[in-house]
Amino acid sequence: MPQPPVAAPAAGGRRALRAPLAPRVVDVDVVVVGAGQAGLSAAYHLARTGLVAVGSRGWERARGTFVVLDANHRAGGAWQHRWRSLTMADAHHVHDLPGMPLAVADPAEAAADAVPYYFAQYEEAFGLNVQRPVRVERVDRAPDGDEPRFLVTTRHVDHPDAVVVWSARGVVNASGTWGKPFWPAYPGRGAFRGRQLHARDFRSAADLADGHVVVVGGGTSAVQLLLQVAQVTSTTWVTRRPPAWVDEDFTPELGRDAVARVDDRVRAGLVPESVVSVTGLPLTPAYRAGIEAGVLRARPVFTRIVGDGVVWETAGAAEPTPAADGRSGTGGWVPGPPFVEARTILWATGFRASLDHLAPLGLRSPGGGIAMDGTQVVAEPRLQLVGYGPSASTVGANRAGREAARRLRRELRW
Repeated sequence: MPQPPVAAPAAGGRRALRAPLAPRVVDVDVVVVGAGQAGLSAAYHLARTGLVAVGSRGWERARGTFVVLDANHRAGGAWQHRWRSLTMADAHHVHDLPGMPLAVADPAEAAADAVPYYFAQYEEAFGLNVQRPVRVERVDRAPDGDEPRFLVTTRHVDHPDAVVVWSARGVVNASGTWGKPFWPAYPGRGAFRGRQLHARDFRSAADLADGHVVVVGGGTSAVQLLLQVAQVTSTTWVTRRPPAWVDEDFTPELGRDAVARVDDRVRAGLVPESVVSVTGLPLTPAYRAGIEAGVLRARPVFTRIVGDGVVWETAGAAEPTPAADGRSGTGGWVPGPPFVEARTILWATGFRASLDHLAPLGLRSPGGGIAMDGTQVVAEPRLQLVGYGPSASTVGANRAGREAARRLRRELRW
């Protein structure tokens, strides 16, 4: 890998910096961007098709090669960054990677430890040789040549002058969402004198014990954080839509219906819906207890933020509202005062797909999303998106990794 520029003697005994070295260019068949669940699954299936991971013995002479790039310093994808109080017992939908079962010896172990350990074992067991920590800065189309190729420009996280350009026939993008937390715009947000924190940066409920906390968001993360924070201080929960509690088992039929609804959107080039907007929130015993205790009782989102809290001004905002599906009891909004004083606003408002590095390809449709056919980008069949749209879950990511490898093999004919 290129070294940082060094000082060299110049005329008159002075020293001058050498110009940065030209980026190293490495030819591969497939670049995998990201080493979370989706990226590792894709890498496993690429290896099963006969491609050899860069760094393996004799890879330079192999008929087909792939490389996995990861911006993190260690294995684990986004799991390594999650709050320490999230245990394996609390972490929903952590599925096995293909070819190796996930064995959890202690359900009380932090998911931020258990899942990265499992991922590291997986990378070693299948010789995936993940290149890290390198950040993918951009993906361009290569100038016209014998065959279409992508140029994937990467920069070493710890040595910014170390730049490598991967010339690839195909790309599997599995960059996930963790790097792009969503902060919604609300009037007065800049005037708030308290603490504002995104769920991405939450570490411990004890850090927020110094005053009332307003939690914004209707997903699983918001619910889990509310139950923790309510143990150390008072809380208010606000959501954009009434909570959609689901008092039934998540059957394969429901799963297929949810995937189909998200798939319809991405095929049309629309931005994918959140998972909860499709599946609803499961009424687990812990969540039922939170509802009964009054913690998991939501209000509609406030009208504006002021220096010391949040305000509701819309007529009727303090009135209870039926749930969208007409059920009562656990669903719907609850009434409350027009002003709530707060020390912290915790934004559990989700994430957006981290796709900025793909901007040079001009893939966005008028609907704001990327038109997809399964994992394949309609406008660029040699580009596969996994962990996007219907595959934005651990079990969905596994299936998407297999599909991406199959489609690329057919497209690139190796």
